[in-house]
Amino acid sequence: MKTRNLVIGCSAGLVAVIAAALCCFLCLPEEGVPASGQKVIQYVEFNPTYAALDRALAEDIRAHEDGEERDWIDTLSYLGAKYGGDFSRYQAKDMDALFQALDERETIKTLTEKMEHYAYYREAYGAVLDGLVGEYREEKEQDGQTVWQDCYGLKAFFPLARNFSYEHYNDFGARRTYGYTRPHLGHDMMAATGTPVVAIESGVVEVMGWNQYGGWRIGIRSGEGRRYYYYAHLRQNRPFAQGLEEGQQVQAGQVIGYVGHTGYSTEENVNNIQIPHLHLGLELIFEESQKESDNEIWVDVYALTQLLSRHTSETVRNPETKEHTRRFAFEETVAEE
Repeated sequence: MKTRNLVIGCSAGLVAVIAAALCCFLCLPEEGVPASGQKVIQYVEFNPTYAALDRALAEDIRAHEDGEERDWIDTLSYLGAKYGGDFSRYQAKDMDALFQALDERETIKTLTEKMEHYAYYREAYGAVLDGLVGEYREEKEQDGQTVWQDCYGLKAFFPLARNFSYEHYNDFGARRTYGYTRPHLGHDMMAATGTPVVAIESGVVEVMGWNQYGGWRIGIRSGEGRRYYYYAHLRQNRPFAQGLEEGQQVQAGQVIGYVGHTGYSTEENVNNIQIPHLHLGLELIFEESQKESDNEIWVDVYALTQLLSRHTSETVRNPETKEHTRRFAFEETVAEE
């Protein structure tokens, strides 16, 4: 990953302008327009609250258990269009009214056909959330034995291993000054050095190594390519899980590295970050030219990490190698073809 970040919105006026721009699809600069000629989203502000995420997911799971279909992303996108993307306006009664309308034989299609910007929110929120919920199989301990269970729900994992302490708050957009003044385009989770870091989602290791700003870091691209997870400030000397390599396929919940406080140095393997923590970033990529550009799309994942904390990966430590590996096996059900 490059050693700079896009500066987004430094004044209330600029934020207001950008917020207004959210309500439409925007073209990339001419050289960035895909060969198809279709417009590509340039900016996403993802701010559904934890309460909204939790309620939408609960209804999705409830409907699935009852043999119905109620996609949580459709729900959130409907409210995003209703609120103009401003979830500070969220009220549970609005989501309940949507569910009641669906119970009365309405469909998302009919309910949103007059919503001018629903298509934008469905694609934007889908880019963040697609693939995080679905069917999977996971080993669990039951009556002293390990058994496979078929599950439906969150199949993505919290980025820190189970039973390891951490603290966090919403610091997305906070001011950073190392190198140059810029907003913090990620989410920091304070944890002890050596805490195992796990892959949130299955994907391919796209980059790993040293970065002046992020220290030892790992970048993993989701299977369908629209999400790029960035795990930074990993441990000095032994930052990565043993055997991890660029180009390798990793599985959701797999140990990929260890918390540290490396970075803020042009010299490799230096601890210039004061407090050990994991920096987690999520970049959305609608068209490949956005990946390393002046228009990168990084989104706030604080509420999402709160939601993911209910699905953690337990690890075991090998006393000889001192490496952590996941305790229970996990398999994604191939059903989204």
